Amino acid sequence: MTQRIIIDPVSRIEGHAKITIYLDDRDQVVDARFHVTEFRGFERFCEGRPFFEMAGLSARICGICPVSHLLASAKAGDRILAVTIPPAAVKLRRLMNLAQIIQSHALSFFHLSAPDLLLGWESDPAKRNVFGLIESHPELARGGIRLRQLGQEIIEALGGRKIHPAWSVPGGVRESLPIEARDRFLARLPESHAVTRQALDFFKQFLDSHAEETKVFGNFPSMFMGLVTPDGDWENYDGVLRFSDSTGKIVEQCDPLEYERFIGEAVEKDSYLKSPYFRPIGYPDGVYRVGPLARVNICRHMGVPQADRELAEFRQRAGGVANASFYFHYARLLEILACLEFLERLLPDPELQSDRLRAEAGVNRLEGIGVSEAPRGTLFHHYHVDENGLIQKINLIIATGQNSLAMNRTVAQIAKHYVKGAKIEEPILNRVEAGIRAFDPCLSCSTHAVGQMPLHVELRRADGTLLQEMRRD
Repeated sequence: MTQRIIIDPVSRIEGHAKITIYLDDRDQVVDARFHVTEFRGFERFCEGRPFFEMAGLSARICGICPVSHLLASAKAGDRILAVTIPPAAVKLRRLMNLAQIIQSHALSFFHLSAPDLLLGWESDPAKRNVFGLIESHPELARGGIRLRQLGQEIIEALGGRKIHPAWSVPGGVRESLPIEARDRFLARLPESHAVTRQALDFFKQFLDSHAEETKVFGNFPSMFMGLVTPDGDWENYDGVLRFSDSTGKIVEQCDPLEYERFIGEAVEKDSYLKSPYFRPIGYPDGVYRVGPLARVNICRHMGVPQADRELAEFRQRAGGVANASFYFHYARLLEILACLEFLERLLPDPELQSDRLRAEAGVNRLEGIGVSEAPRGTLFHHYHVDENGLIQKINLIIATGQNSLAMNRTVAQIAKHYVKGAKIEEPILNRVEAGIRAFDPCLSCSTHAVGQMPLHVELRRADGTLLQEMRRD
């Protein structure tokens, strides 16, 4: 029988989860597990609904990344209609997705992870949050808030609201971008570039002085998966599905509609989170990672000049492919920079004011698959409908779930490195949690529930005796 340290729930992530650290009779860590304790139910209660409703419904899965579900669902609807949507609608969807990536990455880096990076792992937990960051680093904190605000305001200008916009629909989109909003956003880009550059410079300096975290915060070989353009460049909305290994070698590349050939789904007994795996290797060895780290690793180029220069430095610092999960933070900032550059290209396009926004059709296929890149990784919406367009079956494969196996490896690696003996201090627990925060998991997306969470940690001997208990409200 092993002893257990339980971190329940994990703080500064979106949703409910806990971590269990297992000790042997010599009080040495033998394993650690990341458990998602929320209940999964969204797929089931959408059965019987018209597929036209699914974009608006699935956006309600989460208030942080509703746009991601909105777009993937609308793309699945496009397939059921069997239509090619108007070019203006494609550009507008891309615009909203760029904004979504910016606002979500800014939230993750500046609000959730920067308190650890800027204030320190050992800083007072009462101040190790965004409010403490505002107090100690007001300029950077304010810049992060403004950067996220840019993304949210673009979403609002297109969809009518910042959260849950019922805008992208099967066949296209509902509204174009007003010219006055376009001009306002173009004027905001220089400030956004400056904030992103400041954050990149800070994080690169942080890497130089924190080699230990780079080595042990989820540093292991795995596969990486995401969308790329047909030429192999960075992609966020369409393209082809690519699997690469830990050396950068392309293992598989396919049409996203063929994803079931390569992605299997497993269920582990200690978590509600599904654990997808690379089917040709099998479960549990077919570990792959998705999200900003994966997208940066699998692409040939970012496709815009400043981000391409940063990508070259990123790879030089990582020694090629970045296998350390700590580099997720770096990759997020790199993607923000790329998104800002793509906004500079896309916003002046006059087609964003077009009134040709939607293709009209009825049910022409009984199955539709929509694949897009969410901030946290590749998102799959797979629908089966009847002749009347009523949903018969849904499968959602969420980025956080696809990182499940990798997150377990990450917390185990960190715990084995830092946890020594049967008594541990809060800063050590914070480092274990920070390994999860590097992935920026969205548990409401991956299990389709709502909630908030404090922190509860128990340390028990092999015989079950409670040695230590810690609570955070």
